[in-house]
Amino acid sequence: MQSEASCLLRTSLTSHTLSARELERSPREIANLLQSTFSDCEGTLLQTSSVLSPRNDSRGSSERARLVPRAPESLEVLVVIPTLNEARHIRGVVTHLLADPLAESGLLTIVVADGGSDDGTREMVLELASTFPEVHLLDNPKRLQSAGINRAVRLFGLGKTWLLRCDAHATYPKAFCSSLVATAQGVEADAVVVPLDSQGRGSVAQAIAWLSNSKLGTGGSAHRAGTQSQFVDHGHHALFRLDSFVRAGGYDETLACNEDAELDCRLRLLGSRIFLDAGVRVGYFCRSTFGGLARQYFRYGQGRSRTVRRHPGSLRLRQLAVPLHFIASLLALTLAPLFPALLLYPLAYLSVLVGASLWFAITRRALSGLLVGPAALVMHASWAAGFLWECLTVRERPFDAVSFAKGARE
Repeated sequence: MQSEASCLLRTSLTSHTLSARELERSPREIANLLQSTFSDCEGTLLQTSSVLSPRNDSRGSSERARLVPRAPESLEVLVVIPTLNEARHIRGVVTHLLADPLAESGLLTIVVADGGSDDGTREMVLELASTFPEVHLLDNPKRLQSAGINRAVRLFGLGKTWLLRCDAHATYPKAFCSSLVATAQGVEADAVVVPLDSQGRGSVAQAIAWLSNSKLGTGGSAHRAGTQSQFVDHGHHALFRLDSFVRAGGYDETLACNEDAELDCRLRLLGSRIFLDAGVRVGYFCRSTFGGLARQYFRYGQGRSRTVRRHPGSLRLRQLAVPLHFIASLLALTLAPLFPALLLYPLAYLSVLVGASLWFAITRRALSGLLVGPAALVMHASWAAGFLWECLTVRERPFDAVSFAKGARE
């Protein structure tokens, strides 16, 4: 009987996965197809209940109650885009999302949480809002992305089932929102994350992008170079079940960076499941200068340091290797006058960087590939310095999720 029930349920879920051909249908057809999934699956679950719990079943009513299907979920999505001086990108991102099938069916609310832009970003959003009533401009006085998303959830989250985080400094595939909702429903995930493919404009940015898409730059993390869809511990944030996001307490507004990884730790502690959809990839525009890269990765290192101190089990070997290598290199250079052989360690590292530069220049047939090695040096040193600096200077405090959860449910 259990195998029969599993077959029924698996058949129903599989039959309602949106294929690429189905995504080419008209927007309203896709929205109707998604909505019909719930009605059909509800009937399948009722059949499953009858298979597992016939009337003469000796098991108690409590076990039968667990088989009662939930009501069909709403498809309403709250999309939040935190911004600060994103005039080059914001119009394209918003108009792209407005072309999503769910948006054209009136199921998206798009909120741009702006941290005080002075480059025309706000004016562009207001112009879009005057034409599209589902677009809203929200002030984000704390300026941090985490604070902007939390504030949008408090003010616009009522009645929504899903929360979609989008970044203005990125490009998105067709039917981005619809695809993620379909994935979340199909695998019963509380969050769906996506791989991030770095892109560059200009020689330095292109070199940084190549580095960011390689193991030398990312250590092989699944959400940066992953090609396999699977349940993961962390990934580039995209879609959440809004009730799971609120239950976890939302983003920690004291974190300027790494707030996504820290939230994933709390989600996992609550039993939430995070799924990486490798078929839905997001493009990200890299920094265009080494100075910008250094500042960015110093902040990344600071954020990871705070996350690790709150959640020690989240530290991965590839992350620990960066500050350890940094310390070992400094010690080798400091003690080299006494022990010249110690110079072999930093020289070996530099030879790897030179080899990487030559490899990218040859394989990409571009002189900008020679900048990959210097970019790696900046990236590794900045991340390690930020990580160690935060360990020495900041006293960590536990995050209190209760106040956010109360505010979001009011």
